[in-house]
Amino acid sequence: MAPRDQTGYGGAMSLRPLFPTQVYEASLAAARGWTELHEEILDLCLVMAEEDEAGIEWCRTNHYPGYTSYGSINDLPQRFPEFAELKKLLDRHAADYARALNFDLARKPRLDNLWVNVLMPGGGHTGHIHPHAIISGTLYIHVPDGASSLKIEDPRLAMMMARPGLTEAAGEDERPFVYLTPAPGAVLMWESWLRHEVPANRAEEQRISISFNYA
Repeated sequence: MAPRDQTGYGGAMSLRPLFPTQVYEASLAAARGWTELHEEILDLCLVMAEEDEAGIEWCRTNHYPGYTSYGSINDLPQRFPEFAELKKLLDRHAADYARALNFDLARKPRLDNLWVNVLMPGGGHTGHIHPHAIISGTLYIHVPDGASSLKIEDPRLAMMMARPGLTEAAGEDERPFVYLTPAPGAVLMWESWLRHEVPANRAEEQRISISFNYA
């Protein structure tokens, strides 16, 4: 972003944006074979939510409002060819994101884990980060009307102390929270230290997504 120049008081002034937080946005909707792969993965997510007994028990124990394979299955690309194909697509996007961030890496980012989320109506996921990873993200599979956005938190928030509120003229890059509303096939990625949450799902249907970490 270029400095914003203004004149007044006999001279020029500028604002220099520093330390940007870059969130990656892309879509698999135009990828070759995505329509078929999307339907296959959607079916697998629903089957897992019904049949993954260890995952269902993990969700019950940890009060997860729906189903997630996070605590039960850590080898989806090895178990299912559909997830192996999905991994190839996500690998390319993670590599593009790392290049855009100018990361100095000895190798391309490597998928560390990938898990299914089936969030029931009324369910949410409180604010958190993803330790031990460099890039995290989510692919959205089913996003019904009223489904939760992804809420991103300004990483400086804890240090703002007496900072005043903002006027309506404040841009997205100046606000303490930003809500990203995805569509099916959307891929969002962020650096893993960035705190984020999923507010309560206001849809009447399940919100289905696949989250992942790259290390």
